[in-house]
Amino acid sequence: MAKNDKINQHILQELSRDGRISNLELAERVGLSPSACLRRVQELERAGVITGYRAVLDRQKLGVGFATYIGVGLGEHTKEAQQAFERAMQAAPEVVECHNITGTIEYLLRVECADLPSYKKFHTDILGTSPYVTAITTYVVMGSPKDLRA
Repeated sequence: MAKNDKINQHILQELSRDGRISNLELAERVGLSPSACLRRVQELERAGVITGYRAVLDRQKLGVGFATYIGVGLGEHTKEAQQAFERAMQAAPEVVECHNITGTIEYLLRVECADLPSYKKFHTDILGTSPYVTAITTYVVMGSPKDLRA
């Protein structure tokens, strides 16, 4: 188990900002020797605190200009219904996040598409054909002044 001290928290904060930072630069920022810093990062990785490193992509430059959050209600609250819905969402490339939540609906999705017509196709062909879906509420993302997802 990795220590949860101020130095490790600082290391995690710096790595969250820049996962490609060199060990030398990271060590300087957190006030450790390079070898001590590397040992701490490796321990955080072994302990599963750091689970991976990702590239942050400019979705607009990739042709993804339309993002929505979608609340989805299911008509049946069975394990079979949930598993079938989750399989369908796993297979849909437009779905970049799928969360099973509590409240008046069962799922919250983040869907990213090229544009409104491609979203309409997803809405009709994927969500509209799911036998368990009984409610769909779409929230179009107009801007993201803060987004810390990698």
